[in-house]
Amino acid sequence: MTAALALLELRNLACERDERFLFANLNASFFAGQIVQILGPNGSGKTTLLRLLAGVTQDYFGDICFRGKLFASVKWDYAAEVLYLGHLPGIKKSLTAIENLRWYAAMQGGVSEAELKAALAQVQLAGYEDTPCYRLSAGQLRRVALARLVFSTAKIWILDEPFTALDKNGVAQLEARLIAHAAKGGLVLVTSHQDIQVPELHLLNLQDFSAACLSQETQHNHMKQEAHSHV
Repeated sequence: MTAALALLELRNLACERDERFLFANLNASFFAGQIVQILGPNGSGKTTLLRLLAGVTQDYFGDICFRGKLFASVKWDYAAEVLYLGHLPGIKKSLTAIENLRWYAAMQGGVSEAELKAALAQVQLAGYEDTPCYRLSAGQLRRVALARLVFSTAKIWILDEPFTALDKNGVAQLEARLIAHAAKGGLVLVTSHQDIQVPELHLLNLQDFSAACLSQETQHNHMKQEAHSHV
């Protein structure tokens, strides 16, 4: 039987900040149908790793592969398969809730006005479609951002602290949405300071790849290298 091909594969991945490695020698494979929680204390590189995998930053050592091919050779195909929600909600407060979704939907294409309204309804924002986002609470702003998950066609969801500012009901609904996405063959990479209640949760702890785990010789060799351009 042929082994499943990883959606994402990290090969000897390392990232340096201020002459200090956040993580190094990181090897991991992520597959369709998985929900993976990235763990580690503050400063361990959780957000940095997600930004690397989302293509937001390209300052790293090692290789990242999508379906067995290096990022540089498939970057446009990969971009079409990724939805990234950063630690901040990414919502323009001068726009209304539905105007924000229209902007994101335009990049994806093929999303109707009715689908946008339905997405807001699914995150308990029915009736807030035309409300300027500066009038919304932190939890409501987070839900506007999470409404993107309702109509997203992306295979890979990269979510940095998506449970922030959500109430108990909002947390449960988001967990259910992650489970449903994985069940359809999607991949979820997520950070969270709280426990995530989903079955078969996979864990990747960046402490296992911290600079403290590297020999001095390995650190010295990394420091001598130039970071790849990855363009």
